[in-house]
Amino acid sequence: MTRQRHSLLIRQEAARLGFSFTGIAKAGPLDEEARHLEEWLHHGFHGQMQYMENNFDTRTDPTKLVPGAKSVIVLLHNYFPKEKQEDPDAPKLARYAYGEDYHFILKRKLKDLLAFIRQEIGEVQGRCFVDSAPVMERDWAKRAGLGWTGKNTLLIHPKAGSYFFLAELILNLELPPDQPMKDYCGTCRRCINACPTAAISPSGYLLDASRCISYLTIELRDETLPDEFRGKMDNWMFGCDVCQEVCPWNRFASPHNEPAFEPKLELMKMKNSEWRELTKEVFQQVFKKSAVKRTKYEGLKRNIDFL
Repeated sequence: MTRQRHSLLIRQEAARLGFSFTGIAKAGPLDEEARHLEEWLHHGFHGQMQYMENNFDTRTDPTKLVPGAKSVIVLLHNYFPKEKQEDPDAPKLARYAYGEDYHFILKRKLKDLLAFIRQEIGEVQGRCFVDSAPVMERDWAKRAGLGWTGKNTLLIHPKAGSYFFLAELILNLELPPDQPMKDYCGTCRRCINACPTAAISPSGYLLDASRCISYLTIELRDETLPDEFRGKMDNWMFGCDVCQEVCPWNRFASPHNEPAFEPKLELMKMKNSEWRELTKEVFQQVFKKSAVKRTKYEGLKRNIDFL
């Protein structure tokens, strides 16, 4: 069976499993990206995310994660919801956190895809990744022709925007690679101008994560948020979608069709007053199986009280 045939089979099965787009890149060191990462870390833009400093060689070379790796298959899974939080005054959740924790949902789909590959193609060695190891997923998605890195540093697909989860299969199977696409941000500065905390550099393409609302509300473990951000959180209690909301390419975003990503009705209906009086019991009920549990009740309450 030819490599092209292998590629077609994998793409068809990925689509059947619910992935929106599939791209393939040749496995190898990310030399230029490694230099950018080193400089980014040197400036301290990762804040308290010390894990970003770990496993540098592994992070920039997939053959150290999967010995003999020949291909990186990158998959995009839409999470854009048709629902919105009903109370406009309620503290806001990033859209990716509306449903069940994507790590588990996508990992199951990846394992199914790997099992299919082994069944149809042969004894292929490989590993599945969904934020679960040091993989530079946006860089691989770019190399695999699934979009360009926007000025907001997110991956943007020209036909569907940026509301996607990324997942990867690194295999010792040789497949024909896809070609990267050009950058279509042009002179647009909407994400730069709209960022409430000025986390995106004035020229774009560089994010000071230590100023990003997603970092502040999820990654930062301090008892209180830095006072310099008081009044600048734009009412976000978990994550932030501002740079995606203003991006012109997201006019092409369409609702997902994954039942596991559907939000609970009570979550969408919660009023501002109910969030302000949130109890641990309600937190456990509303966010069962949710990625929001990562910040824990105390963390979410800290964020809400800061707004």
